[in-house]
Amino acid sequence: MVFAVLKMIHIGSVLLSYSLFFLRGIWMIQESASLQRRWVKILPHVIDTVLLSSAIALAVMIQQNPLHDAWLTAKVTGLLIYIGLGMVALRYGKTQGIKIGAWIAAQCTFVYIVLVALTKSATINIL
Repeated sequence: MVFAVLKMIHIGSVLLSYSLFFLRGIWMIQESASLQRRWVKILPHVIDTVLLSSAIALAVMIQQNPLHDAWLTAKVTGLLIYIGLGMVALRYGKTQGIKIGAWIAAQCTFVYIVLVALTKSATINIL
């Protein structure tokens, strides 16, 4: 029961985190002032803290270790790439083109992370 609740919290956090990232990307493309709202700067950190905490708790519960389980290593690596691309897209990209490219690449990385989570496999066959 605890596992199921924790998994739902994790999945819900994933959906909220990605939805907000997607929305912030749209606002970035539109050069919207909405990106400067206080809640837009704070809420992603709150959601991502819940997401990461639930991920760690789930890994402990199922006794998976990213140093020994390739699929979890792939998820963590994908997450680090996703975070880096998100930082370029929403903060550090020097041009609008670089920001949009990083935002699109982050979307692809997110899809990879989800596929790894669903298949428990580091190698994803798209074709």
